[in-house]
Amino acid sequence: MSRIIDLTEHSGAYAARLLAETGHDVIRVEPPEGDPLRRLGPYLGGKPGLEKGSYHQFMNAGKRSLTLNLKSPACRKIFLDLVKSADAVIANLPLPVDEAVLLEARSNLVLIKIEDGEPELCAVARSGLLAITGHPRERPVLLGGHVVYAAIGLHVAVAAAVALYVLKQTGAGQVVSVAAQQCLQALAEQTMVAYTSTGKVTERRGYRGAITAVSGAFPCADGYWMVSVPHTPEGWGKFMDWVKDPVLMEDKALLDEAERNAKKDLILDRLEEWSKKFKKAEIVAEAQRRHIPASPVSTALDLAHDPQLIARGFLTEIDHPLFGKILFPVGAIASVLGRKLELAPRLGQHSAEILAELGYSAADHQALLKTMAM
Repeated sequence: MSRIIDLTEHSGAYAARLLAETGHDVIRVEPPEGDPLRRLGPYLGGKPGLEKGSYHQFMNAGKRSLTLNLKSPACRKIFLDLVKSADAVIANLPLPVDEAVLLEARSNLVLIKIEDGEPELCAVARSGLLAITGHPRERPVLLGGHVVYAAIGLHVAVAAAVALYVLKQTGAGQVVSVAAQQCLQALAEQTMVAYTSTGKVTERRGYRGAITAVSGAFPCADGYWMVSVPHTPEGWGKFMDWVKDPVLMEDKALLDEAERNAKKDLILDRLEEWSKKFKKAEIVAEAQRRHIPASPVSTALDLAHDPQLIARGFLTEIDHPLFGKILFPVGAIASVLGRKLELAPRLGQHSAEILAELGYSAADHQALLKTMAM
């Protein structure tokens, strides 16, 4: 496995975490005061602190932490010694150390540069994703959570993995630029294909889906569920055998999908009232029993208690020295490989260890600490 230096922000930190899941030695180089990710809430225990940030605990799991003030000549020398020992550097632009200096330290270095360009909200707006998110003829709806960072991080991790494979096979390093904007626009490629081939602009589907006439998200007693009734007469018949709506069953023309599309609003309005009688789990279970495609609209609470995620090891209870037992995502890659990631490192936790690997003594480490404290 490779040694990777992590000099990233949010999206890149997720990419480096994915590489840590695969077993690479990922060293996160931070300033003595800690990086911004440590200050990003929410906080475990409810109070801010460098070790309490939830995203830090997740994004930096499995990594080692080395604190260096890269403006200090002594620290820059140590950093370049670290680069000489590493296979890759992943960093957001602007680089804290010039590219030429990094490549002089190791000529066959894999250098992954992340071009962020715009703030998260502006980037997702420019990408084209907001034009297909939300309700028809209404204003765009923002994506929930930090999906943007996850999408960019996946692309960065793939780019790094491919470049490291080439390094292993040929000994040749690479400098790879990953533009955050293009990562997001790649998610909207199908809308571009639809337009360039047909001249039609993909419209928002909203909560009433457009895959089949009878599809979308419907309210139930404790949340929402998603259903897509097959477009065939048999599919509609199976659904009506279950729903038993007298108005819809009486209209035999609804056996035709085109007719269902024409009367879509009437159908969906009646189904909304019907589905409110059931709880999410029971209505989905019954739909699946009848071989009708359906799924709960899962919340974070649902996912945190999902028996499948727990059984597969994606979610694992960890015993944190500061916060006790908490449930945390191990990650899809780590769970498949059967790896257990170490907890996110305390600030500078591995500095002495890494310096020793580079040939520095304990006295050198103490001198370095005094230098950074000045």
